[in-house]
Amino acid sequence: MVTLTPDGPCQWRIDPTGEMRVPGIVFATERLLPAAVGDQAVQQVANVATLPGIVEASYAMPDVHWGYGFPIGGVAATDPAVGGVVSPGGVGFDISCGVRLLTATVTRTEAAGQLERLMDLLGKAIPRGMGRGSVLPRVDDSDLEEYLQRGATYAVEQGYGVPEDLTFCEDRGTVPGADPGAVSTRARERGRGQLGSLGSGNHFLELQAVDRIFDERAAEAMGLHPDQLCVMIHTGSRGLGHQICSDYVRTMTQSMARHGIRVPDPQLACAPVESREGRQYLGAMAAAANYGRANRHLLAHATRRCFADAGLGDLRLLYDVSHNLAKLEPHPVDGATRELCVHRKGATRAFPPGHPELPAPLRAVGQPVLVPGSMGTASYILVGLPDGRAFHSACHGAGRVLSRHAAVKQAPAAAVRRELAAAGVLVRGASGRGLAEEAPGAYKDVDEVVRACQVARLAEPVARVVPVGVVKG
Repeated sequence: MVTLTPDGPCQWRIDPTGEMRVPGIVFATERLLPAAVGDQAVQQVANVATLPGIVEASYAMPDVHWGYGFPIGGVAATDPAVGGVVSPGGVGFDISCGVRLLTATVTRTEAAGQLERLMDLLGKAIPRGMGRGSVLPRVDDSDLEEYLQRGATYAVEQGYGVPEDLTFCEDRGTVPGADPGAVSTRARERGRGQLGSLGSGNHFLELQAVDRIFDERAAEAMGLHPDQLCVMIHTGSRGLGHQICSDYVRTMTQSMARHGIRVPDPQLACAPVESREGRQYLGAMAAAANYGRANRHLLAHATRRCFADAGLGDLRLLYDVSHNLAKLEPHPVDGATRELCVHRKGATRAFPPGHPELPAPLRAVGQPVLVPGSMGTASYILVGLPDGRAFHSACHGAGRVLSRHAAVKQAPAAAVRRELAAAGVLVRGASGRGLAEEAPGAYKDVDEVVRACQVARLAEPVARVVPVGVVKG
């Protein structure tokens, strides 16, 4: 049994026991703690604390819930210099799943007469659902190789988007260290026909309007103003990333004994960062991340065309950031800066003001943290803090409280459609089951999740946006 002890405002501690090398820290209000029957997220926080080379603590964000190996909302850093490991379960199956936010030149009020037409255009232009689908006419082997190597940078060179977009992408749109040669043939086959598509599950494209500004200085730097239309795109690396995770879980499961590694859960299969398996996984993961960046970039290009066709002007990229990734980053530990392998699974990096990786227009205010709520509820833009916690990390969304099966039983699709219609949210392309699985009641209260982030000093809110229309599978 894992015991949580209150340890400060919106903070709970799991003291090390057994094979735990560091404590567990959960940032949450009492109401946000995992309570669903069978949700083992808190136990997973403790399990992650046993990984070789882990430093400081095994962290969980306020939206934490049960995942594969790591909890979703889990953050952990290992030190490669002392045998620190990388674990595919600490990244997840949807490698580089993330969020892109674009801002319009018009307000919801100004666009009111064109919103139905815009949603019809988006419904036709955006591929979604399981299986193949793409905004591209075709992707041959050489194109796929370039996307895996160079991500959104290659997309811009092919005429999708504009060079300025890359300024406002995490890693400028290209994750360094990609190794397409470490990506299996099966992963390539699964990804070739899906580049430029939403997929299914909790992925979506949402038309939004700015509802409230909390930090006027940061909002001005980001180009946000009241009632402004925005577009939030949430998707990742589709079947390609899923296959890469499967491939390397299997590879690392087979190699752990050779490296003298034992873990309490086989889903925590891992390998030393500096091992052959560790380097290969990081190279394949970076290639999948580039695919994910390009995927969101291509969907943004299609969205811009819809805005233009509806007579609603252009869209500007505010930011694009992943919430499923492991990255080598410098962080202070015990008074010295060390290069750590920081796993963020269902967690977003939240770099502080002045950080060198931030684009110049945003450097004075800090990194945007994009937090989608559940379907039909508000979403947030937060910003990183100088004294940010957990290796400068924050939440990635509202966090599930019901499984998809339980959500379907609790809220039939017809009821969800009526609820969204009553709130004035236009829906395009969503299957009945897809709507029911993502009903607002299936998730935590995103307002409380954001408040917990603020109280725990993970990130500060800049603006709140509300849904106007949604496209999903």
